[in-house]
Amino acid sequence: MDSLKPKPETAHLLDDLQSIRDLLEEDLLPPLLTETLSADDIPLLSEIVPLDEEEDEPYPAALPLRLKQSLHTEAQLILQKVVDDFVPQIEAELKRRLEARLERLLALHKP
Repeated sequence: MDSLKPKPETAHLLDDLQSIRDLLEEDLLPPLLTETLSADDIPLLSEIVPLDEEEDEPYPAALPLRLKQSLHTEAQLILQKVVDDFVPQIEAELKRRLEARLERLLALHKP
């Protein structure tokens, strides 16, 4: 029967396992629960991510006015395209209603 003495080939594996166990048992709690941090120890996002220089400069006052005019012009063009698309349908509906009304009026005054 084999004794409890490990074989020489596996002795270094057991030593490695024991050293890992010793390392794990040194700190029973995670480091974040045992350490205390002051407000100065916590980094701010602005310290990590640099700000772009363009963001520091305000936009010129003329830019919003120019943008507003451009948007207004584009909106007018879109509205005109929509109106142009529906004009034939509107004309056809008006013509149909006028003809129906004319027929009713003529039918009322027919002797």
